[in-house]
Amino acid sequence: MALFDLPLDELRTYRSTSPEPEDFDAFWSKTLQEAREHDLDARFEPVDTGLSTVRVYDVTFAGFGGHPVRGWLTLPAGAEEPLPVIVEFMGYGLGRGLPHEHLLWASSGRAHFVMDSRGQGSGWGGGGATADPVGAGPAYPGFMTRGIESPETYYYRRLFTDAVRAVEAARSHPLVDPARTAVTGVSQGGGITLAVGGLVPDLVAVAPDVPFLCHFPRATTMTDSHPYREIGMFLKTHRGRTEDTLRTLSYFDGVHFAARGSAPALFSTALEDTVCPPSTVFAAFNNWAHEDREIEVYDFNDHEGGGPYQEAVKLRWLRSHL
Repeated sequence: MALFDLPLDELRTYRSTSPEPEDFDAFWSKTLQEAREHDLDARFEPVDTGLSTVRVYDVTFAGFGGHPVRGWLTLPAGAEEPLPVIVEFMGYGLGRGLPHEHLLWASSGRAHFVMDSRGQGSGWGGGGATADPVGAGPAYPGFMTRGIESPETYYYRRLFTDAVRAVEAARSHPLVDPARTAVTGVSQGGGITLAVGGLVPDLVAVAPDVPFLCHFPRATTMTDSHPYREIGMFLKTHRGRTEDTLRTLSYFDGVHFAARGSAPALFSTALEDTVCPPSTVFAAFNNWAHEDREIEVYDFNDHEGGGPYQEAVKLRWLRSHL
């Protein structure tokens, strides 16, 4: 795929003009308050993985609606004192997978918490273990239009709330230092990372890679790639619902969460990425509130972005933040 979006010099100053809901903060404050009315009930069960350099725990905690959400907590085998923790969120259709798939961050001497994505984990990878017990109205196959009739019923309200509670669950373990918490993720995981970065005020680092769920009005009209195309296919059938749909999506737009980012951030984007077009990523990056922000740009890559090269960049970057 050749370059298809704005030139890089324009991307570096590109801003979204999408309106933010007047009750954005009130909506999320109420959502999280309701979630916290349920006991977090974070449980950590040791897992025999056959791995000698790490200790792994099968985690269950109460997410949105008190629903059980799963995860993995991985610690260096010899950890005795509280460690900084990296909480990671998964890409679209991907679940928490298997413990041996997540060794990078524990190998760097940090605790690593991987959150399962409710209802996902059957598209690719090692699978998932968290159900989404909430029903929804008519939707296009996938997750992008589930409950899209209103912000209150939208799927990502549940998933973003789970993610905030995942941070709280990770911080509750005695071998985790809650004052040294970072969040990261790729694609959908990057979009969740942005949401958590805007909703949790005391993180020390935020690292979204090729983030999804940003600048919906532009993304849904400039790319034919899924998952954004799910929204277009829904509206192709449900004619006349564009305005209401975009209103719902505005409560979940990474651009608006970025305006509340209070920690240093490292973004990444790829200029040939048709899944998460670079202008949508830059719209969030340029709106990130904390002055300490950087973005890695991969000129000739598609949605794979920097891949292992970006992981190496994050390893170096986190030395000074975590």
